[in-house]
Amino acid sequence: MLETDTVHVWRAHIGDINVSRWREFLSADEQARAARFHFQKDRAQFIAARGLLRTLLGCYLNTPPAALRFGYNEYGKPALLEQCNPSDVRFNYAHSHGVVLCALARGREVGVDLERVQTQPEHEHIAAQFFSAREIAALRALPPAQRQRAFFTCWVRKEAYIKALGKGLSFPLHQFSVTLAPGEAPRVIGAQDDPAEEQRWTLHDLPDLPGYAAALAVQGRARRVECRQWVHGYDAAQAGA
Repeated sequence: MLETDTVHVWRAHIGDINVSRWREFLSADEQARAARFHFQKDRAQFIAARGLLRTLLGCYLNTPPAALRFGYNEYGKPALLEQCNPSDVRFNYAHSHGVVLCALARGREVGVDLERVQTQPEHEHIAAQFFSAREIAALRALPPAQRQRAFFTCWVRKEAYIKALGKGLSFPLHQFSVTLAPGEAPRVIGAQDDPAEEQRWTLHDLPDLPGYAAALAVQGRARRVECRQWVHGYDAAQAGA
């Protein structure tokens, strides 16, 4: 059961997902979007992410996954149509290199992002283009050995926040800051030139993902964030328990 003060974050590996079966859950527009991916691995990752999302939402709402209907805001963020969402479940999902995350909450917006941490020689150049002046200074102040991990930490925290806002990259990444130093509590700083904005949102790092950086943004204060693993053969009826 998903309570109003709790956020559930589900993690799945694509190898544990029956992609061919879950393709049947997708709507016509989702299947058309999947078909536009040039590489099969990207197509499978999209189907897995949308299929997992539909499966989980179907469990929480006691609705067949294929019967769920989504609308999209002007920036493309999906949301369940009101008539199939009596519990006001909000969600967000992300996928990267074979891992899918789905975050679900009731009555509050959420955003989630993950990236595989890998050698990125251009990370300082990318930071100079997209990060705020405060973040760039904080990144450069770290020992060189810590900068690459801090870069990915910063990136996923920022992405999680703007995904929760539902504005996508129309909200420039350099116009707000997040913390990034090792051991520093994750939080939003100076967003939208409104000091109160950082009180409206909570950032969480998501653990137990070796080789990845992952973050969750939650509107308000959730009492509990529960991370759950999707396992092949898992009884879907248990998902909402």
